[in-house]
Amino acid sequence: MSAATRSTSRGARSRRAPDRLCAEAVEQARAAAEEAAAPGSVGPWLEAVADPGADRVVTHLFEAQEPGYRGWRWAVTVARASRAKNVTVDESVLMPGPDALLAPEWVPWSERLRPGDLGPGDLLPTDAEDLRLEPGYSGADEPPPDSPVSDEQPEARGPFRATIGGVAEEIGMERPRVLSRYGLHAAADRWEESYGPKSPMAQAAPANCMSCGFLVPLAGSLRQAFGVCANEYSPADGHVVSLAFGCGGHSEAAVMPRTPQPPPPVVDETVSDPFGLGRESEPSSQESAPARREQG
Repeated sequence: MSAATRSTSRGARSRRAPDRLCAEAVEQARAAAEEAAAPGSVGPWLEAVADPGADRVVTHLFEAQEPGYRGWRWAVTVARASRAKNVTVDESVLMPGPDALLAPEWVPWSERLRPGDLGPGDLLPTDAEDLRLEPGYSGADEPPPDSPVSDEQPEARGPFRATIGGVAEEIGMERPRVLSRYGLHAAADRWEESYGPKSPMAQAAPANCMSCGFLVPLAGSLRQAFGVCANEYSPADGHVVSLAFGCGGHSEAAVMPRTPQPPPPVVDETVSDPFGLGRESEPSSQESAPARREQG
């Protein structure tokens, strides 16, 4: 560990009086900092810190005015030998201060990956010791019964072993690695967190997916707890959902009622009612006289 690093990390715990000659070598320390830094990037002198683990070793701190290095400081460590009057420069480094703007801690790429980061053309290698996978079994990696290195008798298991490869190929067991129990549980926890019974959508659903006609069950042991939603109007369409999940798009959520028939009207307004026109409809006396004469 350098003197500058020790002075900044331990200076807060134990402060000691700096050596007088080393503390007075401010201009010498500035010249060393300006030689290592870009022109005009060494700011005002801040303080001189004595190294708690060594005598006659002092670190001078100058404000750094580098673009993008807010709160950083130039640390120049000077020292002198015992009974010597000449001060020499040990090192000049750029170090962060208490309020410095620092980059986030470096994280390996395998820990930075998030769902959705894999794009077209990207390759995501899996570790040989990935806990989510375990070796598959097809029988092809074992010697045949008639092999000299085989411990089995040909007549004992010969025909049975000969059929393992064909059966494994037919049911898809020839994969080098398959999902381990840990990987199975991790996937189940991840799916249940997104589309499980504790989600707000499932809490407000009229029923769960177990009784929904849009559920496509999975195969294998996952069939007992998960399926795939096939309702295009559901927010979980195409996703693996827990059987305890649910949404408003349940196939039996509501039966559409028939269109109600209106009751018979009290007043029939579909036909016209005959109404008299009153006095205007009666014939006048002049028009009725000829009619009476004809009748007479």
